[in-house]
Amino acid sequence: MLKTLAKSIRQYKLPSILTLIFIACEVVIEVFIPFITADLVNNIKSGVPINEVIKTGFLLIILAILSLSCGGIAGLTCAKASAGFAKNLRFDMFNKIQSYSFANIDKFSSTSLVTRLTTDITNVQMSYMMLIRTAIRSPMMFVFSIIMAYIMGGALATTFVVVVPVLIIGLLLISRKAMPAFRRVFKKYDRLNESIEENVRGMRVVKGFSREEYEKQKFGTAAEEIVKDFTKAERIVALNTPIMQFCLYFNMVFVLLVGSYLAITSGGTTIDVGQISAMLTYGMQILMSLMMLSMIYVMITMSAESMKRICEVLNEESTLKNCDNPTTEIKDGSIDFENVSFKYSEKAKRFALENINLKISSGMTVGILGGTGSSKSSLVQLIPRLYDVTEGCVKVGGRDVREYDINALRDSVAMVLQKNQLFSGTIKENLRWGNEFATDEEIIDVCKLARADEFISSFPEGYDTYIEQGGTNVSGGQKQRLCIARALLKHPKILILDDSTSAVDTKTDAYIRKGFKEYIPNTTKIIIAQRVASVQDADMIIVMENGRISAAGKHTDLLDNCDIYKEIYEQQTTGGGEDA
Repeated sequence: MLKTLAKSIRQYKLPSILTLIFIACEVVIEVFIPFITADLVNNIKSGVPINEVIKTGFLLIILAILSLSCGGIAGLTCAKASAGFAKNLRFDMFNKIQSYSFANIDKFSSTSLVTRLTTDITNVQMSYMMLIRTAIRSPMMFVFSIIMAYIMGGALATTFVVVVPVLIIGLLLISRKAMPAFRRVFKKYDRLNESIEENVRGMRVVKGFSREEYEKQKFGTAAEEIVKDFTKAERIVALNTPIMQFCLYFNMVFVLLVGSYLAITSGGTTIDVGQISAMLTYGMQILMSLMMLSMIYVMITMSAESMKRICEVLNEESTLKNCDNPTTEIKDGSIDFENVSFKYSEKAKRFALENINLKISSGMTVGILGGTGSSKSSLVQLIPRLYDVTEGCVKVGGRDVREYDINALRDSVAMVLQKNQLFSGTIKENLRWGNEFATDEEIIDVCKLARADEFISSFPEGYDTYIEQGGTNVSGGQKQRLCIARALLKHPKILILDDSTSAVDTKTDAYIRKGFKEYIPNTTKIIIAQRVASVQDADMIIVMENGRISAAGKHTDLLDNCDIYKEIYEQQTTGGGEDA
């Protein structure tokens, strides 16, 4: 896990190393300051000349400035290293997600991925910052302070034999009790984010059904669960303070009582006032070092769950990979399904598609009809390798799709998915997703074919109109036409419309299909539709039922030979005989 995360440090190794160096310098200087201060106190007590006191005073000032400078520089390099590490980690995770197949994406929920890219990375960033700064500073300060305490106080330093174990045991017990609550929080963050995402995306539905109070209650319940776990954990962690204060005051009382007794009875020969003051300072440094170490332990243990969740994303391998020496040239838009069966995961009990055999010549127009759950979308998603077949093979241009370079294959297949997606940006920027080098004239041409130019021209900003996130400021039909225009800009060998004209009227639908015949006659066109009118002029119509091809043929043939098709047709043209 640490090896995986360490790969994201990259160019920030130098700031990380510099942080360690400056922290070490700061600790060494801080440890020597009480030693020199003790010497100064003893010299003043013995009545040394004022110039000697001034020299020692200047030395202390210089050491304090050096310590402050080292600490300040370490803070700057640490901030740069930790923020840069988080930036790289976030970038690496985002890049990895982009390489995922649909099967990989199905494994993680979108809200979980958002939480991992935000909250989890922030936790890891904080842990890394503490590791390269506090986790180095505290152990060094602890060790050096113990050594100097024995040098200065001798037997008086035995107080730490009692205090340190008590503090260590107490802090470890507190950390172990608090950790389970911290671990539970992250899973609940996923549920909280899921509630937020669903509410924002479905705001129109929430308003339409007046379910605001229900959504508030659901969000409040998720937030309350997080509060309970955090409160429990923080209540336990808060015990750090009384334990720390007990050890601190015990040390002060012990040093002052025993130290004063030894100083008085020995006349300052065994221990003197300077050494007592130094012992108090070293005691504070030792106990504060242990306190900081306990905080680091809590933070790192809490972040361990975040690290695990991040590594799950980084180590997830795409289920789709290029073969050795993949082909980049697709000859034409012909498609063959040979004994194809498919299920979404190896653990699935049944196939989504079973025993599919289909031959589509290049340039054909193919319609696909079927009820909800008949696996129409699953069928076409195998063509651009959004999923891989479980059995059999799919061929494009006479070759198995697994022999092609994935990017080359998908560049030859334009797919307008069932759930149309527009991105925040202008209409022109959205359309250029199909072809980033498309000219304004090409954009206007495809928009005319998709019957989108008319409504775009009615906007004050025209093609420079800004599309809100998710395309919320355009209607469903307008969104579909923009997505069709975007797909046409690719000049694909295969065009797949997955129920992509359901929100447009039949007249506009007919105009769009007519434009396909004239603009892309050599492109294979696959149209998944709910309306028979959208596909009845197709060269071949496929009727799907329960993941199988029930029938295939032209409109007239299916009316004579396929009861399912005939029933759908009659329902849509005569109302299914309800008036009879």
